[in-house]
Amino acid sequence: MEEKVYADLIEKLKQKDIRGFIQEIKDKNEMDIAEFLTELPDDKITIVFRMLPKEIAAEVFACLDIEKQEKIITSITDKEIEYIIEELYVDDAVDMLEELPANVVKKVMRNAKSDTRKLINQFLTYPENSAGSIMTAEFVDLKKNMTVRESFERIRKIGEDKETIYTCYVTAADRKLEGVVTVKELLLSPYETVIEQLMDKNLIFAHTTDDQEDVIELFSKYDLLSIPVVDKEDRLVGIITVDDIMDVMEQEATEDFEKMAAITPSEKPYLKTGVFTLAKNRVIWLMLLMISATFTGDILMRFEEAFSVVPLLVALMPMLTDTGGNAGSQSSTMIIRGMAVGDIEIRDIFKVVWKELRVSLIVGFILAIVNFLRVIIMYPESTAVAFVVSISLFATVILAKTIGCTLPMLTKACRLDPAIMASPIITTVVDACALTIYFSIAVAVLHL
Repeated sequence: MEEKVYADLIEKLKQKDIRGFIQEIKDKNEMDIAEFLTELPDDKITIVFRMLPKEIAAEVFACLDIEKQEKIITSITDKEIEYIIEELYVDDAVDMLEELPANVVKKVMRNAKSDTRKLINQFLTYPENSAGSIMTAEFVDLKKNMTVRESFERIRKIGEDKETIYTCYVTAADRKLEGVVTVKELLLSPYETVIEQLMDKNLIFAHTTDDQEDVIELFSKYDLLSIPVVDKEDRLVGIITVDDIMDVMEQEATEDFEKMAAITPSEKPYLKTGVFTLAKNRVIWLMLLMISATFTGDILMRFEEAFSVVPLLVALMPMLTDTGGNAGSQSSTMIIRGMAVGDIEIRDIFKVVWKELRVSLIVGFILAIVNFLRVIIMYPESTAVAFVVSISLFATVILAKTIGCTLPMLTKACRLDPAIMASPIITTVVDACALTIYFSIAVAVLHL
């Protein structure tokens, strides 16, 4: 919402022009209204929320962050809580309840109707980050013996409270999923056509226990707007819509970025996460990396005599380790991303290694030649050292890219998130290997 609109609304509140405020705000998008509420002082949020027309209050509530939702729930009456929880889509209600403190959850559940409470409890039993945990129960179901006319009558009757009516799901008497039909197909068909003749029986669906990342792949592969979710007996229990999957994609991408930066993932936004929590999320990985770097120190100690005889070896060491770490990070990033979007599978490991090996030979050769010339120009009397460094660089790039492409895939094979094998881990491993190669070649060639 623009600043001018904010100012106009705030001015109406100051002048106590409640009618004008309501008239203006009810025409705004619920996301913009939620944004406006977020800008208000805490003591004003509940007051202004109560002014919202009932028909948009629940939608605005769903758009607020969890802190503001908790503030409102603890400040309004039981009757108002009942209205909100009954108007919220089940998936939005579940998302909220998973984040709220236990005492607030009890207050909400106490004011929910028994059917709603039962449905919410059912959703809460699904594994975290599963298809069941992100689906909604608000969908339009039809029977295959219905006509198009009867289908439209049912859509008009129940469609108002459904999350989407554009795709309808055909179920049997025992709720087993039999087919899918779109409203477009209904609109373009004669009223007396039977749904069985229109429905698509080639179904794409998810199970309640499927991981949400697998659901993302289905949406991406088949360009879906929604996908049905069935239980272990193939009964339709919910659907996942594209807006929900977009939220999951953002969540998964954020989690991967944090893991790739050696940070324990956090579900809270950065500005709303405490300093101690941020420190805790980072210090564990930094400590592990620090301890693992001890191996690098041990390698240097073993070859102390070599670089004491030829100090130039030490001056060129950072270039070698940095290049190796960067080369490994390039490969690991490409492989992690490829696996995330489904382009690369574990069975492709030999294809990946063969391709990265060829890439590393080309890249390593070019870097070795350029580095040899650079060292010769900077240190004209150190041809032997230039040769050692260049050969070491060539070997390091090959090793780094091989490690960078295999570690994430082996991690995935162990059913762990390959994102943890990103830059920091790869760099630490490659540094140790690069220094071992470097000084081993130096000792052999320079006879140290």
